[in-house]
Amino acid sequence: MFIHNFKYSFKTLFRNKMLIFWTFAFPIILGTFFNMAFSNIESSEKLDIIDIAIIKNDEFENSKSFKIAFEELSDETSENRLFNTQYVEEDRAKELLENGEITGYMKLEENKPILTFATSGINETIFKYVTEEIEQRGDMIENLSTAEIQKEIESGNYNINYENIYNKIIELINDDNSNLNNISNSNLSYTMIEFYTLIAMTCLYGGMLSMVSINQTLANMSNKGKRIAVSPTKKSTIILSSLLASYIAQLIGLAILFVYTLLVLKVDYGDNTLLIILLAMIGSFSGLTLGTFVGTLFKTNENTKTGILIAITMLWCYLSGMMGITMKYIVDKNVPILNKINPASMITDGFYSLYYYDTLDRYWTNIISLAIFAFILIAISFFSLRRQKYDSI
Repeated sequence: MFIHNFKYSFKTLFRNKMLIFWTFAFPIILGTFFNMAFSNIESSEKLDIIDIAIIKNDEFENSKSFKIAFEELSDETSENRLFNTQYVEEDRAKELLENGEITGYMKLEENKPILTFATSGINETIFKYVTEEIEQRGDMIENLSTAEIQKEIESGNYNINYENIYNKIIELINDDNSNLNNISNSNLSYTMIEFYTLIAMTCLYGGMLSMVSINQTLANMSNKGKRIAVSPTKKSTIILSSLLASYIAQLIGLAILFVYTLLVLKVDYGDNTLLIILLAMIGSFSGLTLGTFVGTLFKTNENTKTGILIAITMLWCYLSGMMGITMKYIVDKNVPILNKINPASMITDGFYSLYYYDTLDRYWTNIISLAIFAFILIAISFFSLRRQKYDSI
């Protein structure tokens, strides 16, 4: 029954011309418009050095993690220089910010960085992400140092060389993790950000494929569903076979989009093409589970379900920065929980992490988050489908 339903669902999807348009043709058309709109705005734009200020207080002077990190990222002799940093008093920092001379400033209070901005934008987002990375690195150093000191005490050694312990831990961390560098100077592009959000939208739009497949298995939506409802076939078999057919169809659409953007639009995805493809595949699966969720949970006609799915997808894409790259930062600053449960934001954030970080920690975090999101939705879909009963068929 699994193979039979898989074949039937696959054929049904490719016979639906309107569905093929929205999931296959529409992303290509939108990508073409993106290319036409942005190709003349930037061809190889690089990220400028970001002007920032740091409040020079005792806490900052005593924080080796922040002090060393910002010195390295502000080194004028380094090719990976990211910031032009001024170390000033707080009143002076406020004055610089009001005059638009800096993007923002940071103040350490109780070893916690407090950032102040006048506006929101890509530079503010980079400053925020870098600060978070340094803070996490500092916490790691502190925890490892405490553990090492405790080990020395337990072994009976009370003549502890704290400086030596600190330097060893720094060396260990540098061996295991690369520092955050300004690799985006050579490849950051606002056009690329738009194409990344386009991929995110395409992944979520694939939910229409799975929704149509699921509708074919529901007794109140199709004749095939009526036959399935009175058959002894397991509902899990129906969902999985329909989802697999939708997933393969979606991967075909994504492959066409990638080939078109690479060969026709000449989009350069950099050296992380395989990671981008992996993220797109996981994102597509999340989008398909969203379509399954809408198809099974909402008891209404197919047009209404399609409207609900498109509304959810476009809202999530908007919040992830598709209609303006600053929106993602605004949401992250004011309602951060939205970005943590928004699959479009997870996908775009995974792409951003490939730009901003030498390590893949943030990338894999988004991969895992998408997998958890998909698992939750498909579990709800199973539960909802098993509980469906009909008075008459």
